[in-house]
Amino acid sequence: MSTGNINIGESELEIMKVIWRAGMPINSTTISEAVKEKGWKRTTIAPFLVRLTEKGAISAKKIGNSLYYTPILTAKEYKKTQVKSLIKNLFDGSAGNLVTALFEEEEFSDKDIRELKAIFEDKEG
Repeated sequence: MSTGNINIGESELEIMKVIWRAGMPINSTTISEAVKEKGWKRTTIAPFLVRLTEKGAISAKKIGNSLYYTPILTAKEYKKTQVKSLIKNLFDGSAGNLVTALFEEEEFSDKDIRELKAIFEDKEG
C-alpha cells in the first residue's frame, strides 16, 4: 500500500501528531495523556489506532502487555499529499492560485516573506 494515498480524519490526525512527535514507539496510555485536553479516554483512542493501523499509517507491535505504535506514514509525506490534493481540488491544479489566495487572505510578516523568497530562490537555482 502506498502511504501517499492514506486518508486521515481530523481526530486521527491528532493521534498521528502525537505519534510523530514521540519520535519512538508509543503506547496508548502515553497517547491518551498527550490528548487529555480533548477529554478522550483510551477507549476513545483505541478505534482511531485500529483504523490508522488498518490504513497503513502506523504499525503496532506488542511489547510486554502493551501495543506500541510507530508511524509508517511520515508527517512530511502526509503534508505533501494534502497540499497536492488541496491544489488539485480547490485551486484547479494551480499552485499559483493557492499562493494568490494566501496573499489575499493573510497578512505576512517580513520574516514570512523572506522565508518564502528563500524557498522560491532555492527551487530556481
